[in-house]
Amino acid sequence: MADNLPTEFDVVVVGTGLPESIIAAACARSGQRVLHVDSRNYYGGNWASFSFSGLLSWIKENQQKTDVSDECEDWRKLILEDEEAIPLSSKDKTIQHVEDFCFGDQDSAEGVEEAGALPKLPVFGATAAQEVSPASEKESPAAPAVEGISLGSEQSPAAEGVSPGAAPGAEAGAAPGSGTAPSTASGEEPTKTGAAPSENAAQEPKKITYSQIVREGRRFNIDLVSKLLYSRGLLIDLLIKSNVSRYAEFKNATRVLAFRQGQVEQVPCSRADVFNSRQLTMVEKRMLMKFLTFCLDYEQHPEEYQDYENSTFAQFLQTRKLTPSLQHFILHSIAMVSETESSTLEGLQATKKFLQCLGRYGNTPFLFPLYGQGEIPQCFCRLCAVFGGIYCLRHAVRCLVLDTASGRCKAIVDHFGQRISANYFIVEDSYLSESTCTNVCYRQISRAVLITDQSILNTDSEQQVSILTVPPLEVGRAAVCVIELCSSTMTCMKDTYLVHLTCPSTKTAREDLEPVVQKLFNLNTEKEAENEELEKPRVLWAVYFNMRDSSGVEKSSYAGLPSNVYVCSGPDSALGNDCAVKQAETIFREMFPTEEFCPPPPNPEDIIYDEDEIEPEESGLNNSPETKPESSAEESSSGGGAAVTKE
Repeated sequence: MADNLPTEFDVVVVGTGLPESIIAAACARSGQRVLHVDSRNYYGGNWASFSFSGLLSWIKENQQKTDVSDECEDWRKLILEDEEAIPLSSKDKTIQHVEDFCFGDQDSAEGVEEAGALPKLPVFGATAAQEVSPASEKESPAAPAVEGISLGSEQSPAAEGVSPGAAPGAEAGAAPGSGTAPSTASGEEPTKTGAAPSENAAQEPKKITYSQIVREGRRFNIDLVSKLLYSRGLLIDLLIKSNVSRYAEFKNATRVLAFRQGQVEQVPCSRADVFNSRQLTMVEKRMLMKFLTFCLDYEQHPEEYQDYENSTFAQFLQTRKLTPSLQHFILHSIAMVSETESSTLEGLQATKKFLQCLGRYGNTPFLFPLYGQGEIPQCFCRLCAVFGGIYCLRHAVRCLVLDTASGRCKAIVDHFGQRISANYFIVEDSYLSESTCTNVCYRQISRAVLITDQSILNTDSEQQVSILTVPPLEVGRAAVCVIELCSSTMTCMKDTYLVHLTCPSTKTAREDLEPVVQKLFNLNTEKEAENEELEKPRVLWAVYFNMRDSSGVEKSSYAGLPSNVYVCSGPDSALGNDCAVKQAETIFREMFPTEEFCPPPPNPEDIIYDEDEIEPEESGLNNSPETKPESSAEESSSGGGAAVTKE
């Protein structure tokens, strides 16, 4: 690869996380020569998704305490007298305290091979095609038929799921040319609040063994970071604008849940949910509708809240004549803000954002990408490749080369000892050395991933995508965000659920999250559970880990970085992806202030070919960015393209 790789580029991007992938795609789209490298064997960095066996390999890799030192420092001989080297880290230290637990019979899985696996199992993260959303899964006859949401198809504001009142800036109807409301996964029926559970819900869950999980490991697409996409958030808007959404499909989150008085219950958040709710009295319904309507245009009524601007949102809710249950729903399940730290304005802004996102694609504000969050960075990687970007996995970068005279970075040196020059350099935070990050104070995120045998709230439909915020169980702890995914999201095998738990760290991930897991789930082993009646879902397998949160770190905090080197952070603890999109756009505009950020691709009819250029139809190639490129190593994990009508 080193012999064929050009040595001069406009932009070199180190790391394939979401913000780096967006920047690489934007640069390539604006005509820049882009090289995108990653020392890992898979796309996405800490935004990646893994099959079950891939995740086990990732766990083993991160549980090893031995540090990796440079085998050879011959690259230092390439540094000239008027240059200075800024070494990059050879080991990712963003993951800590990794603990995994199996609550089934692990011995029964000995000798069990993963269905569809290669004759020789690949090493950790062997390729993007093998580790992230393998294409072979989608073609397997046992896989459920799924029809995802196309981002160009919106529900009419008159649809059942629309928020109370017309949200400011709401579309007048479905996007031009779409003509239909978004489709959801087959067999799914969004459950109305208060609906009585069917007989099927009362049946015992099917017994799932650890050997079955191993055998069906390629059915799992397990995200390292757990997020949802707000239907009117920055990432959805960017996906539609750039037409990157054609590389992915999405599923609507079907319900928002609350944990109150030790019970899980569904939260009415749309007009239809409120009036169909059996858990609210008629007076409470009127109170809730009145408050939500106020939140949609609270800026027009400053007299209602200006006396409480210095108060917390929880204190403000107590003045609004709302019952305790309504205050709980609004604070923890709609606004989803801190009870002790979030101000009144922050709470009102969060509530308005929630309400404005209702009804665009379904009855909740959230979308989830089929095959996992790890699909999103890959989608932008594909756009970059379409416009000429070059990708190199398993390609480590030893150092940045600083020109001492100008104070700018002029090149990188890779593990082949090759110098690659560029004008701008984008580096993921995890690649920076300890000496560069001496003055940086990082936060941590506590994460847990569970495989369970049934939903945390059984209803007449098994195919539910749920979000639940569990309030702090102790003073000084943070609220925990729980996202439960069903098999129709293509992230877990049939008859299981994939549950993600996330919160800002105060201790290790297990110490932060296990109390919540114990409240919601049964942690008994398979043999212990045989002799008791299970009221709660049983955990079949679990992993806990802490992940570095490098968001919000100022560039000046990094020691000795030149002005043309930009740092991208890893995932933050927020539910959405706004931080990554804002960071990518800010960096791009600093580099290329006159260029448009991720403009819409040209129509095929508008492309003018030179007379001596072979027509695409005749050559069998199509250079049009509107046409989905042929599947390759980078693209084999696509969740399926979706025709998108731009707004």
